[in-house]
Amino acid sequence: MLTALGLDNASEAVYRAMLAHPQEGVAALGARLALTDQQVRQALDTLSALALLRPSAEREAELRAVSPEIGMEILMARQQAELIAQQLRIEASRAAAAQLIADYADLRPAADHPGVEQLVGLDRIRDRLTTLTREVREEVMTFAPDGGQKPENIESAKPLDLDLLGRGIRMRTVYLDSVRNSPHTVDYVNWLSEHGGQVRTVPALPTRMIVVDRTTAIIPVHSDDTAAGAVVLTGHGTLTALCALFETIWAGAHPLGAAAQLDEHGLTAQEQTTLSLLADGHTDDAIAKRLGVSPRTARRIATDLMERLNARSRFQAGALAAKAGWLGS
Repeated sequence: MLTALGLDNASEAVYRAMLAHPQEGVAALGARLALTDQQVRQALDTLSALALLRPSAEREAELRAVSPEIGMEILMARQQAELIAQQLRIEASRAAAAQLIADYADLRPAADHPGVEQLVGLDRIRDRLTTLTREVREEVMTFAPDGGQKPENIESAKPLDLDLLGRGIRMRTVYLDSVRNSPHTVDYVNWLSEHGGQVRTVPALPTRMIVVDRTTAIIPVHSDDTAAGAVVLTGHGTLTALCALFETIWAGAHPLGAAAQLDEHGLTAQEQTTLSLLADGHTDDAIAKRLGVSPRTARRIATDLMERLNARSRFQAGALAAKAGWLGS
């Protein structure tokens, strides 16, 4: 009952017994409470340290328990003093943290342009993302062009997702169509939707991007190595353009559960994108990366399209598709 005031169970039991039976010594208290002599002596040491025992004025070399009124006042005053000390330590820690942040800001390289902050290395990127997600107030918009997600990444993301959605943050994410072939990613997206997140898919995305509250965006410096470096963009004009880009792609994307739609030529959006990439001369590996699929899958899609067009090469497939009006339809 008194653990909140610093007393363990044995010490509280001994204190209560000494109030009720002030004549009893160590052996009698142990027998009454089913404690060993050592346990009773340890309890007496605790009570003495807390000033709940005092030398008896009537019996020399013996201790007596102070009254509950005095004892509780002593414990509460002690606890209050500890709280004040803890508050002082917190204030000191806050001051030290503020000084560290200020020192770090002085050492941070200045951005090349206003509204642009450069982040070098995965640790810096993760730290900045943590800060942004902690401070978000309304909305997070994300392009996720990596295809199927790894199970360990999904599990580590779920607590943050729940925190944001629990705070009423609107979360919209655009994945690649290829995630439909990843069962654990589909399960995650369904879980996210059940908790209020919104997810759609498209055949290809221009870059990885996270936009927070329409005021801050993070995009990688190099799309081939997103962990190497990133830029944080806060310029009004830049954010307006990036938000418009997101809304345009979001409007043309499809919910994950929706059936794949075919155009007038019987092509899926993924096949249309593949044809455009073939016409631009992209390799199988480049197409695979844009679609978020394996090179083998990219080759299979390209081969199927070549057969449908009666093309003998990938370049010819792109040319025939353009001539037949299959591109940009």
